[in-house]
Order: sequence, then C-alpha cells, then structure tokens
Amino acid sequence: MASLLYIKANPKSDRDSRTFQISERFVAAYKASHPGDEIITLNLYRENIRPLTGEEVTLTHQSGKEDYPMIRYARQFHNADKYVIAAPMWNLSIPSILKAYIDCIMIVGINFRYTEQGPQGLCAGKKAVHITSRGGNYSEGPYAAYEMGDRYLRTVFGFLGITDFGTIAAESLDVQGMDVKAIVDRTIKDAEARAKPF
Repeated sequence: MASLLYIKANPKSDRDSRTFQISERFVAAYKASHPGDEIITLNLYRENIRPLTGEEVTLTHQSGKEDYPMIRYARQFHNADKYVIAAPMWNLSIPSILKAYIDCIMIVGINFRYTEQGPQGLCAGKKAVHITSRGGNYSEGPYAAYEMGDRYLRTVFGFLGITDFGTIAAESLDVQGMDVKAIVDRTIKDAEARAKPF
C-alpha cells in the first residue's frame, strides 16, 4: 500500500478554484485505480501555515523539537510515497503559503542531508505531480521564461531526490475569447488519464 500526500495551496473552495476542479478529479481517479492506497489531504490554508520564526529556521532532526509543526510536516512529507501539489500560478510563481510549507519540510536530516560530495536528497524513488491553472500560456512561447512556480517546485523536489515530477496545467484561462470550460474539461480528462498509472 502506498501513501499519497495531496497538498492544496489555494484559499478558494473546490468549486471556485479551477486548479482544485482538476486536482480533485485527479485524486478521485487515482483513488478508484488504487483503492488500497492511503490518501492524506493537507490543505495549507486550513493548516494556517505561516512563515518560519527565528527559532524554527535553525531546527534540524536533532533539535528534540518533535512537537513543532514544521517537524511534523517534514516527517509527514518524508513518509509519503507520492505527492499531488495543487497550486495555481500567482504572479508568475506559486502562492506564498506553499513556499512557507516548503520551508517547513526542508529540514536537514529528514528530507535531505549534507555529505562530503554535497547535498543529498532523502526522498529518492518517489513521484510527484503539480496540478496548476494559469491565466496565460506560460508553458511555451514568449512567456515561458516568466514561469517560475512549476520550475521552482521541480527544482526543490529534485533537490530532495524526487526526479519523477510531472505537470498538469490548464492555461490561457484569462485570455479574452478563450473557452474556459472547454480548457478545464480537457485538462480534467488529461488528469484522470494520468492519475491511473500514477
């Protein structure tokens, strides 16, 4: 049995968030195809994730602070086998609450370590998918260089040893004249298809 950590980074409801409309269908399709797997949903806004304090910045797995939320988040992340990150593109990147969460899980000795050869991720062999929605087209063309959210997540997860990283993106949703419902529906079908073998 595998464990899937479903990380939600949007204050909107499942109905109002175009990202969640897609990610919820991905997770439902995954559950149908993997009925024995455990799915843990982590809604970052409900968790009230916040920036680290001065004390928390220095925490490691040897700090003896197991009751700190960031230690619990880091261990929860480490114990998962698969990750679904549902986060829209905001201002060319990710919602700041997701960055705050990543700061929580980047703990030396839990999800990565330093060696004589340099940093080493401790989450190798796992897989992740970032499900997102974007107002414009940032996956190709002249604005591709402006996309920094998916690129950042892919880099951070790679640092942790997770190189099997996919992206499902609904794009051009705020471009005048585009059929938004058709774009979302098409992306949902893609998400459901990709969830089955995930």
